[in-house]
Amino acid sequence: MGAFQKSRLKSVGGELAPEEFEKTMRKAQIIDLREKKDFDAGHVLGARNLPYTVLKTRMGELRKDLPVYMYDLTGQMSVRAATRMKKAGFTQLFFLKGGYDNWSGKTKAKKISE
Repeated sequence: MGAFQKSRLKSVGGELAPEEFEKTMRKAQIIDLREKKDFDAGHVLGARNLPYTVLKTRMGELRKDLPVYMYDLTGQMSVRAATRMKKAGFTQLFFLKGGYDNWSGKTKAKKISE
């Protein structure tokens, strides 16, 4: 992904370092773009699972008047998702620099019942 794509997204938000993401995320809708099995294995506390593969059909579940904070495993998919959401009229889009792999804040995992 080129610098051009990233710089275009600066107008609607852009990339946030993990510390900044964690500090400001309370006012936002937090979206985990990974597939459900990855989400269940562990995710940012407060995030909801909205896999990139279904984003197009489920984007209507999100409010356009609130910031959207998103992440995936490495950050690549978030940029694509933000580009798609910007075209759909979202104006405050932020993504986690380095993705979930770079996250050291609070997480939650689904308990697997035996």
